[in-house]
Amino acid sequence: MDALSSRRNRLRLYKIAWLPVCALLIYLVVSTGGMGWLETAVLMVPLAGLGEFISLSAWYSCKFRPIQRSTILNLIGTHVGAALLLSLLWVGMGKLLAHFLSILPWFQGLDARFTPKVGLVYGAGCILYLLSVAFHYVALAQDASREAEAHALKSSLLARDAELKALKAQVNPHFLFNSLNSISALTSIDPAKAREMCILLAEFLRMTLGLGEKSNILLAEEMALLDRFLAIEKVRFGARLKLEEDIQEQSKPMLVLPLLLQPLVENAVIHGIANLPAGGSIRLVAHCHDGRLSIIVENTFDPESRPARSDGLGLANVRRRLEGRYGEEATMQVSAEGDCFRVNLSLPAESGASQN
Repeated sequence: MDALSSRRNRLRLYKIAWLPVCALLIYLVVSTGGMGWLETAVLMVPLAGLGEFISLSAWYSCKFRPIQRSTILNLIGTHVGAALLLSLLWVGMGKLLAHFLSILPWFQGLDARFTPKVGLVYGAGCILYLLSVAFHYVALAQDASREAEAHALKSSLLARDAELKALKAQVNPHFLFNSLNSISALTSIDPAKAREMCILLAEFLRMTLGLGEKSNILLAEEMALLDRFLAIEKVRFGARLKLEEDIQEQSKPMLVLPLLLQPLVENAVIHGIANLPAGGSIRLVAHCHDGRLSIIVENTFDPESRPARSDGLGLANVRRRLEGRYGEEATMQVSAEGDCFRVNLSLPAESGASQN
């Protein structure tokens, strides 16, 4: 509920609360004797309306004297003083109204009959005003709490957005650094392959230029980026790098974070294929089931050459980006069995087909 709707609801509740107050005032005046039900109702109904309006001014005194920054003496002095003065004004309006009603033949002498009730009405006015003060303090506390929650949420979203942008910005430089090292090595060994790799790298970077402002892309677009990335790596590894894909058609229009899978595939190449003299394979799987998108990146590796890395920069960035975007709704499992290293991502299946 927004702040405007909340204030409207409170004002509506405030007005409704004055209905039983009006009935109580009529009962108190009649029960003390000297005035009948009809003339009391004719006098007290408009007087209660004036009291409702006057008590709204308590909002200003509450704003002027916030509880957190005021002493007890200041609070008592401000609100009790306002209650005494405004109740005096209220009673004066009641006397004036009774005087005008006395002009009518049906209510002759009403002003005289109302005079003994002035003390009762004055005391009721003071109590009602102080109750209004309490009501407005509660309302102001609710507003402050709502504003604090909104500010905290906004700050959290801004911080998360900044972190996601920083993490995403680390991906391209990391890949670019590795690619340039490979091109440098190929320049002296195989200049033709170095040129081919430069062209493929330029094509890959061109495809990533439009991702800077995007928070999500289609899985099909992410797979197209991976194709360019793996084409670059195949120039370096040749037949040593084999690729298997099992991409379900229903999963292709699903939304994922830009460059989410590229660090995983890069890790598969660096820590898997590069350490195998005979080469190895990378397997990509993407399936949709029960509102979830499951993505698996598998690669062969030499379990005796070095421990499988489950805490590298690339994997850590992917995990943090998933947490920043989906919170607990996304999971990332890293495992190694035999000569197979596997990263399994599970996230909510959000279709982006309508965005195209």
